[in-house]
Amino acid sequence: MQFTEAIKLALQSLWANKLRTVLTLVGVVIGVASVIAVVTLVNGANNYVATKVYGYGADVFTASKTPQVITNYKDYIRFQKRKNITMDDYAAVADRCKTCETVGALLDTTGKVVYGSQSSGDTDIRGWTSTMPVMYNLNVVEGRAFTTGDDSRAQHDAIIGSDIVDNLIGGSEPLGKTIRVDGQDYTVIGVGEKQGKTLGQSQDNWVAIPINTFIHQYGDMNKSVVIYSKAGDTGPKLEVASDELRTILRGLRHDAPGAPDSFSVDTNATFVGLWKSISSSFAVVTIAIAAISLVVGGIVIMNIMLVSVTERTREIGIRKALGARRADVMLQFIIESGTMSLFGGIAGVIGGSLVAKLITVLVGFPTSIQLWSILVSLFVAGAVGIFFGVYPARKAAMLDPIVALRAEL
Repeated sequence: MQFTEAIKLALQSLWANKLRTVLTLVGVVIGVASVIAVVTLVNGANNYVATKVYGYGADVFTASKTPQVITNYKDYIRFQKRKNITMDDYAAVADRCKTCETVGALLDTTGKVVYGSQSSGDTDIRGWTSTMPVMYNLNVVEGRAFTTGDDSRAQHDAIIGSDIVDNLIGGSEPLGKTIRVDGQDYTVIGVGEKQGKTLGQSQDNWVAIPINTFIHQYGDMNKSVVIYSKAGDTGPKLEVASDELRTILRGLRHDAPGAPDSFSVDTNATFVGLWKSISSSFAVVTIAIAAISLVVGGIVIMNIMLVSVTERTREIGIRKALGARRADVMLQFIIESGTMSLFGGIAGVIGGSLVAKLITVLVGFPTSIQLWSILVSLFVAGAVGIFFGVYPARKAAMLDPIVALRAEL
């Protein structure tokens, strides 16, 4: 039997029992759709985290009292016992770190911003050195950034996010306007580039003021400074710069030789790697659950194919009487089960992609469809059909033609 003829016969058989075919494929469709949806969402989130969540470039690293991400409560308690990083530490790093292209410092809190009769609560209030917009990969699209003079004189100047412009100032020109930040007046000198949302949360509800102004208004608040450093390149240069910063801070903080650092140094890769390990674990668990659906779908396919063999016993006998070999009969039923499962895989790919895109539309969760996941899903779907179709196909191939011809229609 020609392969194309076997496919034609298989399609005719599936089409003759459309409803049964559709119901049979539910398990395969659910399994493949789950895999596609999860892989699409996880890859989209990985890309989003790498480019937006942590906000700074691949050649920027931070030194802080505690790691930027803590996943263990005991670690959190231990890190809180460390000494704060101070502005003196920042000044020393800025002066001594020769391999650091740029050094900046950040303090932040949450506060209330008022303009006229409009107000915004839970706004991120940032104390910045003049170098911080570069660290954040943030363009000041209107006005100007801070200067060293703004910081040294503790000027009451502010750079604001687009949410402050849209929700408080409205359609008027924001530059030169006076806003109140936790009861203090500030003059808007710049507007930051719109950052959009990260996992549904706006990244534009912020006000930045010179860091010395921040300290004058809020005091030290027992807050630790976060030092940002830009190496100018990734790879060895980033490693050398971070090692030099670590050496400077260890000396300033009197860390004993051989003792662990009393601070944490993090890069963008640190966050992305942590996120990918978490998302990979999530993906593995979900795909394992989806695999159960595929196995169940395969068992259903095998069951339906066994029913099909019983229903078509006389047909098999006629074909054998006309010269069909065991291999021909077996091939027909394997192709039929594989084709059935493959169509289920195609439906699952479409369904999973639509579900992922729907989630993006409804909640803004990022998605990224991967070609490899589609190809692997289709291959697995076809393989499931073939694997679970072997036994029914072999049973059909082993039928005695004389016994088969005696079967009632």
